Order: sequence, then structure tokens, then C-alpha cells
Amino acid sequence: MQRSVPHGQASLYLADGVSFLNQEDAVFQAMLDGWTMQQRGGRNLKEKTVKNAVRAVERFQAFTNEWPWQWSASSLDEWMMHLVSVKKLAPSTIRGLQLSIGSFCDYVCSPHYGWAGECEGRFGTHPVQICHDWNTLPHLQVSEGKPGRRPLTRVELQELLDYADAEVDRCLESGRKGALPAYRDATLLKVVYAWGLRANEAVQLDVTDFYRNPPAPEFGRYGILQVRHGKSSRGGVPKQRSVVSLRMWAVEAVSDYIENVRPLMQEGKSNALWFSERGTRLRDRELRERFASYRDAIGLDRVLTPHALRHSYVTHLTEEGVDTKFIQEQVGHAYQSTTAIYTAVSGDFANKMMREALNMSLETRIDEEGNVL
Repeated sequence: MQRSVPHGQASLYLADGVSFLNQEDAVFQAMLDGWTMQQRGGRNLKEKTVKNAVRAVERFQAFTNEWPWQWSASSLDEWMMHLVSVKKLAPSTIRGLQLSIGSFCDYVCSPHYGWAGECEGRFGTHPVQICHDWNTLPHLQVSEGKPGRRPLTRVELQELLDYADAEVDRCLESGRKGALPAYRDATLLKVVYAWGLRANEAVQLDVTDFYRNPPAPEFGRYGILQVRHGKSSRGGVPKQRSVVSLRMWAVEAVSDYIENVRPLMQEGKSNALWFSERGTRLRDRELRERFASYRDAIGLDRVLTPHALRHSYVTHLTEEGVDTKFIQEQVGHAYQSTTAIYTAVSGDFANKMMREALNMSLETRIDEEGNVL
């Protein structure tokens, strides 16, 4: 049986014994073509992810004015110094660029694709891996976002939702247009919080994404929410997860919206849960704009975004004593440490936990010693 040639093998892009007018550039472009195919076909990465990775390698080559078989760790160090001191790039951006360069080096150094032998035959040298633990940023599972971002307190959350509800009444009382979109937005904010969703996950929902949950019949057909457009991992396909409904008030709100408001905004036979005023599926940009409008109207921190509602979901469930593993599954985090980043319990909750811990300690000493020391 003939063995299949792996995606991105050098022999697919460079014919043996063929010389080129500009041999270095031709080989480099062939490497990029092979790597692109390997990422698309072999690794099934998103097109945007592949293009960004290729662009990073092209930027590095242009900065060093060296070819991959000439690259060294010092070449990477010089580029990183430029990106940090001159370009002022964020750590997360730096890490992404390093991952792209490291992935490309893994590809051209792998014996499975034949590029090392190709370079040896043409240039008398071969590429090496230039990204190592000691010259790249580790992923420490800590938040690198804006430090001002935080969950909403329960008072702030209630104020936000109350303002959104009141906006519907203001539209109706003034006789101006906008009552239906205002009702949609008020319900959307409740859904984002009550099911702990990302903005894109929320706007991509269909009305058919709700299901019954036999252990919780009180929620009717809204017992489980199927999230089909979850955050993907490093360019992979969107992750899916099932989120168990926990807030009856949110279920009642979305049920009322689907039955009484959505039909008035629906265009055609689309299953989309949220429609814009143009009859198209709502976009996450429109959610961010409406959140910002309400946030500014009630005087909340301007750094807050709809993602703060997801943080609030995690924090409030933690304060209510819900198991952390369950919360992790609800929000779709691969690691519990990621969920911990989202948790910022209130001072009252922290004091309560401290008091309980002290009481347990004192009770234990009483039991063992027979008196309080």
C-alpha cells in the first residue's frame, strides 16, 4: 500500500534538482505554502488563524532580513526587544507571535516534512528551533486584561437590569420607536448574565438552542441552553457546551420575549434568537454598544464591557456556595485556574468565610483542649 504524503511536505512544493533565480526567496515562499497547507489540512485550523500565523512569520523574516535556515535565538531576542520597547505590544500579543514563530520552526525542523534536508542540499545548513522556555513568555494562567475590569456587584447588576427594563417603558410612554429593540436588549443582558455567556456566544443563539432538563422540570423547555459557538482553542473549531438553567427569573424573561416580542421582529423563517432593526441577526458589536450606553447612563466604570456579566455569573455562583467544578463546566473553561481568574468575591463574602474559618478553628481547639485558649 502506498503511503500518503503528509500535508506540507517539501517534495510537494519544490521539485528535486530545480534551481531558481532567487533561490532563497523561492524556498521561503514554498515553506510558507507548505505550512499553510499543513495548518489547514493537517491541523484543521481556522483561516483567520492561519493567515495571522503566516503574517507573523513574514514580519519576523522582514525584520531580521534572514532566512529561516539562518535564524537564531538572538534573532528572536532582537525582534522581541523591538516589539516591547518600540511597538509597546501587550504580553498576550507577544506570546501569540512567539507561538507562531515556534510553530513554524517546529514545522520546518520536523523530519516528516523534509525541509531540513532540502535546506542542507541547497544552502549547506538547516533551520533550528529558536523559541525556548528561556526566551519566550510562559502562559501563567493569569489575567492580562485591563486591571479595571471586574464583575459587577449585585447592586450594580440590579441597577443595570432595572435601567434596561425602564428603557422599554420610556419608549412606550414617549410614543417613540424603539420599544421592541429595548425589550430585546433588556432580555439579552439577562441571558448573558444568567447563563454566563460570552458576547459572541449570546448573539449566535438560536431559539431552538433551549431544551428541557428532566431533573429540573420547573424550567419547562428552557432547562438547558446549548451553546454552539463557544470560544475555540488556538484556531480550532468552536467548542460546544450545555449550560444548565439556574435562574427562574431569567427563564421567565426569555420565555416572554420568545413568545411575545421576537415574532414582531423576526424576518422570514430564521431561527435566530435576536434580530436587529434591519431584520438580520444581531452582532456582538451592537450588544457592546447598548451595554456601553446603559453603563454610562448609570455611571458605571467605563472600562466595563458585556464580559463583566460573565465574570459576575462566576463570582455570584461562587458566593452562593456552588461547586467550582460545576461552575467550570457551565462556563466552558478547560482549566479551573481560568475560572478562578473570573472570581472576585465581595468583601462581605470574604469576611463571612473568614469568620466561619475562625469559628471552626476555635471549635476544634475547644474540642481538643476542653477550653478556649
